[in-house]
This record gives sequence, structure tokens and C-alpha cells, in this order.
Amino acid sequence: MEKVLDNLNRALHTLFAEDPRVCLIGEDVLDPYGGAFKVAKGLSTAYPDRVHTTPLSENGFTGFAAGMALAGEKPIVEIMFGDFIAIAIDPIVNFAAKSVTMYGRRIDLTMLVRCPVGGQRAYGPTHSQAMQKYFVGTPNLTLHELSPVHESDALLRRIMGAKTPAILFEDKAIYAQPMLINEGLDPLFSRQVLDDAGELVLLERKGQKRLDCLLVAPGGLVKRALAAAKALLIEDEIDCSVLVSSRLYPFPWSGAKNLVAKAKLTVAMEDGTPGGSWTTELAHTAHTELWGKLQKPVRLLSGKDAIIPCAAHLEKTVLLQDADIVAAVRKELT
Repeated sequence: MEKVLDNLNRALHTLFAEDPRVCLIGEDVLDPYGGAFKVAKGLSTAYPDRVHTTPLSENGFTGFAAGMALAGEKPIVEIMFGDFIAIAIDPIVNFAAKSVTMYGRRIDLTMLVRCPVGGQRAYGPTHSQAMQKYFVGTPNLTLHELSPVHESDALLRRIMGAKTPAILFEDKAIYAQPMLINEGLDPLFSRQVLDDAGELVLLERKGQKRLDCLLVAPGGLVKRALAAAKALLIEDEIDCSVLVSSRLYPFPWSGAKNLVAKAKLTVAMEDGTPGGSWTTELAHTAHTELWGKLQKPVRLLSGKDAIIPCAAHLEKTVLLQDADIVAAVRKELT
């Protein structure tokens, strides 16, 4: 059974094989190390002139990559831990994203910044954050998340094909999880791709007749959302579906609109701290377009408004758990 990490690594090898302008830039990405989480494994051996290891300078090498992209190359930047992307906000927001439309005409600027994020690994407050919210609303910058229900090669093709700067958030906890496409998915659920772009995937109970609750989850929360959906069905007879989008911002609303309108309750969730995120943008859109049709306001779930502890048992009290999802849905529907 293929793991998420292997699926992503294979997709990167495919990109390199198909386009000589694709390169990788980051810390410790050369073999045999292959990056802190081994996502770059084998790339420097196969393409030694296109994998560039760097000093500890996220601002410097991200800016270097943005310049390469402006010149027509297609750099992929690996941030060792996503928390450190804060150091690279300036070249991403003020140079790469603005350069697309700053020179009197639209310019192709293909650049992907990969960020391992999230907790569940007891790495502590500076190596466990969800950084998605800090980039929401930046013109010409799209935000995506790695997912066990989306093929990584198709995801990377979409991102690179858009020819604009993008960030791919990769929840570290799912690297070792199995892909949930051809196998691995709980037999209680089926997988359905909802849109032509392949960004929206719906996991629904086989034979489902009603939609009590729609759980909108990013890739890193799929396992927890499915566990919550199963518990709610067995223990409370609440029928839930899990909607997973590979693009967080701008969220592909048109493909989700009918489901949100149909559900008795929609819950949008994330591991980050409360407020100012892609989930709040989703709720705003839903309330604006569907206010007369919604049976209940969209419920938002997130991690706590706190830094993430090092101790594993304390970390769980800060990050969103499947029990928290179950409790929130029960409160609304029972």
C-alpha cells in the first residue's frame, strides 16, 4: 500500500523527468539525506545539476528561487519545517506574487514552495504550527494542501500548470499514512471526485441517503475527520460526509456550494489557531451566498489559541482531535 510520502516523491520525480526547467532548492535536500522528511529522496542522484542544497537562509534561497522563476525557470522550494516560512514572507508576498501583475502585463511565474507543517509529532512550538492563515488573501498566490485522497502527480501538475506562485502545505503526520484512493479507505466510505479540476474529493458513506453533516477538512485532517464521521454514525446515527479540497485558497466554492446547501450542518476545520483563515473565508462565502438556504450557520473548528507544547499528551489538548469534531457535531445536531 503506497504511503503519502512515496506518492509525493514519485510525483516530484515525474515532474523532473518531464520538464528540464524544474529544479529543487532547499536545506539538506541532497542524497543520501533527501530532505528532513525524505520527500526529495533520489532526486539529486538522478538530476545532480537541478537539486541545490543551501545554507540556513529561507529568505535568501526563496528569493533566489523567485528570481529564477521570473527568468522562466520552475523552481520548487523546500522549507525544512513550515514554521520557517515566516522568514521568507517578503520574497513570496512582496516579490514573487506581485511580479505576476506588476510590470504592465501578466507574467508567467511558476514557483512552488513546499512546507511541512502541523503537529502530532511532539516537535514543539516552533516546529509544529499550521502556517496557512498567514498567506490568505495575497493576490496571485494560491494555497494548497497535500492529501491522502488526491494523487500528488495530478496535484503538482495543476499547481505548476497555473504558472503563478503557490504554497503546498504538507501535514507531517500524514507522510507515513496510506493513500486512500485505490485501497486503504475504510470500506464504509466511497471516494468521489466532484469537479473537473480534480480539486474536490467527497468521502461519503456507501448507500448514504441523507446528509446530516458535511465535514470540510484539509488533507492533514482527513484521518481524524473520517474517524469522527464513523463514530457519529455508529453512536449517534448522524450521517456525515467528508469534503477534502486540495486548494485551500481561493477555495473552489462552485463545486462545494450544492453540498453546503444540502447539509443540515457544515463544519469547516483546521489545525491552526482561530480566526483569519481559509475556513473563515469559506464560512463568509457560504453565509453570503446561501444565507436563506442554510439550516444552520457554518461551524468552524480549529486548534486552541495557544502555542503548541512539546509534550505529546499536552500537544493533543491544543490541536484538533477527532473527539473534538464529534463533540462539536453532537452539540449542534443532538
